[in-house]
Amino acid sequence: MKNTISLFDFSKKINYKNELLAGFTVAMTMIPESLSFAILAGLSPLTGLYAAFMMGLVTAVLGGRPGMVSGGAGATIVVLIALIQSHGIEYLFATVALAGILQMTVGIFKLGKFVRLIPQPVMYGFLNGLAIIIFMAQVEQFKITDSSGAVNWLQGMPLYIMAGLTALTIAIVYFFPKITKVVPASLVAIIIVFAVVLGFNIPTKTVADIAHISGNLPSFHIPEIPFSLETLQIILPYALIMAGVGLIESLLTLSMVDEITNTKGSANKESVAQGLANITNGFFGGMGGCAMVAQTLVNLNAGSRARLSGIIASLLILIIILCGAPVIEKIPMAALVGVMMMVAISTFQWVSIRIVNKMPKSDIFVGVTVALITVILHNLALAVLIGVIISALVFAWDNAKRIRARKHVDENGVKYYEIYGPLFFGSVTAFTDKFDPMNDPDQVIIDFKESRIVDMSAIDALDKLSKRYKQNHKTLHLRHLSEDCRKILKNAEAVVEVNIQDDPTYKVMPEK
Repeated sequence: MKNTISLFDFSKKINYKNELLAGFTVAMTMIPESLSFAILAGLSPLTGLYAAFMMGLVTAVLGGRPGMVSGGAGATIVVLIALIQSHGIEYLFATVALAGILQMTVGIFKLGKFVRLIPQPVMYGFLNGLAIIIFMAQVEQFKITDSSGAVNWLQGMPLYIMAGLTALTIAIVYFFPKITKVVPASLVAIIIVFAVVLGFNIPTKTVADIAHISGNLPSFHIPEIPFSLETLQIILPYALIMAGVGLIESLLTLSMVDEITNTKGSANKESVAQGLANITNGFFGGMGGCAMVAQTLVNLNAGSRARLSGIIASLLILIIILCGAPVIEKIPMAALVGVMMMVAISTFQWVSIRIVNKMPKSDIFVGVTVALITVILHNLALAVLIGVIISALVFAWDNAKRIRARKHVDENGVKYYEIYGPLFFGSVTAFTDKFDPMNDPDQVIIDFKESRIVDMSAIDALDKLSKRYKQNHKTLHLRHLSEDCRKILKNAEAVVEVNIQDDPTYKVMPEK
């Protein structure tokens, strides 16, 4: 059933049946993941469900990309685990709110476009590292805390039951889509394992063994922390990391949806919405989050192209929070562990291994480095930053080697240096070495027709080269400078001494 009335845009059609089904499906896939990530971080499962509800609702209504789904994602909560363990949940809420403010700032100042600067090898490393962290965290669920507080591995029959139920979950998640994709495989797996445990009265670890869920509406709560500079010093580094990781994942997901739907979303609008959603989380007891790739793909595959499905999914999660707590507490942990292991396996970029022999060695190094930093330090933002820096240095080095000079002397005894390749900080040494002021004729022309002056290092190199020729009583001219190069030299004329030769103009037709 199609209708010309859309929720926010009256000029676009919307298929309400698709939006309703997509919203229900998305909610069912978000619940197990939000629960698992909250438990992974040592939080109440309710904190994860609140995040799924608030992130999903705010970004669905205000975000820059209809069809994109946000929730309590693992990429953001993983970077906060150390803070939760050292300072507690109140510092988490304050950090999430501060991260939201930072994200809104990025959107307001229109800085979202800089996500394009992240190279593909960095993203491979980032996602692979995140997948390993998620998988390793699930292995921790095979441990149990005894009455004395000691943590030990499950042994004997409890271990076999947990492992068997986890394997059953993984098998269902893997094989069920081959039968039908109408119902989410993760939801089917949880229901089947839940039914097996209840039907056969199998004693195993459940969500209630981790934490109890009191199904109430999220209430306004100012984080109970000291409002001091010392507190800011504690939470600011984590907030920066969370804001960076959240925006990276959200804006990359936005780009993915743009490609799939052949439409254009607003990165800056999405940044503001993500920030507002995290601020809401910080003051209403959610763990925060960002865009969720898997749920977004589920939403698009279900036929959603509007905001309505995200709103429906969020409201359905709220209904489950209010009415479904007793049921959620009985969910076997093995089912959530199996679902999250499959999330980790699907998150891992297996294509990066298949094409490893076709990638440049520098890209392989970048990808492995980012993955290792992610796994060892659990600092995804730092990993991405280091990956971008290494990629930039490799790019600079490669371009530095491309500077070339073709030399010739014309019939008037003027020597020409025709430069090829960009002149910037990495190539100035090779550029300078190509000249011979001592033995060159009195008039020397550097032709920049196939080159560009990029930065201050290039200007400084030209200034020093010009002075070397001047010391030898010779004149150096620059020709065929582009407008941007002329502007750079014009702005630096107080500190640089070069002769810019007017380019010859050729008229093929008389002006009328």
